[in-house]
Amino acid sequence: MYKLLKREGRAKRGEFHTVHGVIQTPVFMNVGTVAAIKGAVSTQDLQGLKTQVELSNTYHLHVRPGDKLIKELGGLHKFMVWDKPILTDSGGFQVFSLAKLRRIKEEGVYFNSHIDGHKIFMGPEESMQIQSNLGSTIAMAFDECPSSVAERSYVEASVARTTRWLVRCKAELKRLNSLPDTINKHQLLFGINQGAVYEDIRIDHAKRIAELELDGYAVGGLAVGETHEEMYRILDAVVPHLPLEKPTYLMGVGTPANILEGVERGVDFFDCVYPTRNGRHGHLYTNQGKINLFNQKYEKDMRPIEEGCQCPACRYYSRAYIRHLLKAKEMLGMRLCVLHNLYFYNTMMEEIRDALDEGRFAAYKEEKLYGMSQMGRL
Repeated sequence: MYKLLKREGRAKRGEFHTVHGVIQTPVFMNVGTVAAIKGAVSTQDLQGLKTQVELSNTYHLHVRPGDKLIKELGGLHKFMVWDKPILTDSGGFQVFSLAKLRRIKEEGVYFNSHIDGHKIFMGPEESMQIQSNLGSTIAMAFDECPSSVAERSYVEASVARTTRWLVRCKAELKRLNSLPDTINKHQLLFGINQGAVYEDIRIDHAKRIAELELDGYAVGGLAVGETHEEMYRILDAVVPHLPLEKPTYLMGVGTPANILEGVERGVDFFDCVYPTRNGRHGHLYTNQGKINLFNQKYEKDMRPIEEGCQCPACRYYSRAYIRHLLKAKEMLGMRLCVLHNLYFYNTMMEEIRDALDEGRFAAYKEEKLYGMSQMGRL
């Protein structure tokens, strides 16, 4: 159940009550594709990094180690030793990213495993069954994510099919939640709004899926090639047509600036690989902008990544040392950078929630964006 606590303009401050605990929103979900955060980060680490929700990938876990095995071992929470909420995406994005390996039909998608090439079929029912086997807190509906530059006629047909798939997802999850051997009988379902960069298709689709009274609604198919301005334009158009009393999730987004802009437009949930992926390459987020520890100027820099930061990296280690680890290709270097970036993102979300609680989000956003533009001070 979603409880809207406060609004500032269109920005929302809420609580989402789930069987695995209450999620304070707006929230950034930490991406653990194969039930692990890349960069040698454990679930015990996540507890100390203020992580509220972990996100895992349905397709990848289906391929390896197998969702049936995970169910046999007690479900994803038990498997990865994480007692807070988990959101599983549907596998639909792999339909987009594995374009060269797939065929889309009304019943679902036929494609080849990226690991060993074996044939896989996934449709709405299969996606729900896999996610039910995993026992995640929130299951995402199976959809097609059309390219943001696809022809209008293709996008119209794709979105209509995604709507039909969503109806099938809802019916199948209801059935699965009623079975005696289901791990999480309270699994929630989020539907996904699609429509590329066509505002009218997006709005019409938002109205249609809102009628299905789902547990939450995502905006998908953004941050896949269009400009930031186009993404914000679509959010401005679509979010007002999604239910205010349900959480809104902007999939795969994004930078700290993207998140601030998304919150301002009424988004509750975010996820992105940026903090982990960038961290593994020595790119670190700070309140004064992004720094690259591979730059030689940090060779003798004995300051922490960011003064005052309470993350495990900044509390103990210097830029010089972490840079040395990265240059020496020591795993600890990547790990410390990822820990810092996740702490930065989760702390920023905490600050956003505090600002909304106190009615000063607009001022906070302006101040945060200005601070992060001050690269010269680093």
